[in-house]
Amino acid sequence: MNLNANRYATHMAVRSRIAVKRWRRRALFVAGGLAVGAAAVLMAVLADGAQRLFFDLLKHWRYAALIVTPAGFALAAYAAQTVFPNSQGSGIPQVIAALHLEEPEARAPLVSLRVGLGKIALLTLGLLCGASSGREGPTVQVGASLMFAIGRFSPYRQAGFVLAGAAAGVAAAFNTPLAGIVFGIEELSRSFEAKASGLIVGAIIAAGLTSLALVGDYSYFGSTSATLPLGREWAAIVALAVVGGLGGALFSKIVVAFGNSASRAGRFVRANPILFAALCGLGVAMCGLGGDISVFGTGYEQARSIVHGEQSVDLWFGPLKFVASVLSAVSGIPGGIFSPSLSIGAGLAPVAALVFHTAPIGALALIGMVAYLTGVLQAPITAFVIVSEMTNDHAMVIPLMMAALIANAASKSVSRQGLYHLLARNFMGGHASAER
Repeated sequence: MNLNANRYATHMAVRSRIAVKRWRRRALFVAGGLAVGAAAVLMAVLADGAQRLFFDLLKHWRYAALIVTPAGFALAAYAAQTVFPNSQGSGIPQVIAALHLEEPEARAPLVSLRVGLGKIALLTLGLLCGASSGREGPTVQVGASLMFAIGRFSPYRQAGFVLAGAAAGVAAAFNTPLAGIVFGIEELSRSFEAKASGLIVGAIIAAGLTSLALVGDYSYFGSTSATLPLGREWAAIVALAVVGGLGGALFSKIVVAFGNSASRAGRFVRANPILFAALCGLGVAMCGLGGDISVFGTGYEQARSIVHGEQSVDLWFGPLKFVASVLSAVSGIPGGIFSPSLSIGAGLAPVAALVFHTAPIGALALIGMVAYLTGVLQAPITAFVIVSEMTNDHAMVIPLMMAALIANAASKSVSRQGLYHLLARNFMGGHASAER
């Protein structure tokens, strides 16, 4: 009897310890989600404030961009190399690389709190100087960094913490929880661990609730009622999907070429990183001054106005925004490509409207956004889910699905992988070589 009682007591003690560990891990995921949501709101406030200051400067002296933008790019690139290494670019390639690396010590340089802090500071600096960058991609790396730090208290399934933080970053940045889940599955992990799924969703919910509590319920681009009646106008889906897909693939090819240290362009960047960043900044300034100053910054306001048909946009907005976004992406400064990609895609709508006169401009803008974003990421489900959810427009779901699939095929005809996975190889070292 005593032996059986001892065995039962031991069994219950083991079960109790396991239960405590499980609930502790769940609590850490929720706490991490709350932290990611707060960080996303902070980054939004800083980004908006930085852009306002830059545009206020241009109202007083338009040509200040020729000095401020190159100098700011050079300073941000220098700080990203010397003070906050691995904070360059959007940060999503670093997160993908971290998810592929097994050892925590190998992950740490890519998703540390220092990297996250540098990401916030240098992203703000870039937008303060007119960079054509977004905050949503950097929020992914910041979210992964916060969750990685919290995951140190629970070494078990640490990759799940990184994935949850990154997915929660997308959800909180766009206020799109479904897109956060899809992005985590399709783009970040390319697989989904069933045992961690509930924890990841929990982190996304916590991040979303934090954003909801701080800034309220909202649709990223506002609710739209755009529709595309079945008929001849549907030819616009094919046209925009092909153009957007090829344009996104071209963007990726250029960025990857400059990021490849073996290429001629890559060698020049490595030899002259600060000079190159300053030249990119000068190019961005010339794009902004050569067209509309709306080329500077994230492009959110311009994309929103096109989607809602609130104002006419220069036909050169899309092409100039493309060039400015390429220069910002290859310069080596921290900054995302989500918002600029959406604005470039929306910028295709005024041009398409010249051919498809009867198609609503808002519908054309949504199709262009999905097509171009798909061309860059080669993640079609993420693209149409994120645009559908951020506009709350269910009537456009089928056209957006079609655009995403066609754009993905067009993009793959030029580049075999999406931008983030191609760039992630630069951060995986020997792992990437073995994988190839």
